[in-house]
Amino acid sequence: MPKKLLKKYMPSPESIKENKNLNFLGDKLHDPNLWHMNRRSVSAAFAIGLLVAWIPTPGQMAIAALIALYFRANLPISVALVWLTNPLTMPPMFYFAYLVGLGVLGQPPPDPTIEFSFDSVMANLGDIGGPFLTGCFVLGISSALVGYFGIHFLWRWNVVKRWNDRAHK
Repeated sequence: MPKKLLKKYMPSPESIKENKNLNFLGDKLHDPNLWHMNRRSVSAAFAIGLLVAWIPTPGQMAIAALIALYFRANLPISVALVWLTNPLTMPPMFYFAYLVGLGVLGQPPPDPTIEFSFDSVMANLGDIGGPFLTGCFVLGISSALVGYFGIHFLWRWNVVKRWNDRAHK
C-alpha cells in the first residue's frame, strides 16, 4: 500500500491527542493501533468508513470514529472515508440505494414521469423510507466487505510483489 502517500495527508497522532474537544476519550486515543498503518488496521478502517458512509444521518464522522476506537482500526482513514458521501455525491448515492432497496424488496421502480424533488420526496416519505433504508443497509454491508477484503488482498499482493522484486535484484 502507498503508506507514505497516506501518511502525508493524515493528521499526526499528537495533533489529535492534543485536541481539547477529544479529552472525553481519555487514554483511548493513545492506543497505537489507531494510528498504525498495517494490513489489519487499514482493512478494518476501510470497512468501517465505507459502512458508515451509507448511514443516512448527520454525524457520520463521529460514528466512524467511535467504531474505529472500539475495533482499534486506523482512526484517520475510518473518518476520512465517510466523506465519500458529501453534498455532491449524496443525491446519486442515496437514489441508487433507494433503487437497490426497491430491488431487494421486490417493489416496482418509481414512475419515471414523477418529478424527483425535495417536496415530492417529503410527500412520499412513507413509501420511500423502507426501500431507501434497505438499500443503504445492503450497500453499506456490501461496500464494507468489498473494502475490507479488497484492501486486505491489495496489501498482501503488494507485499508479495515487493518480496519478489527484492529476490530478483
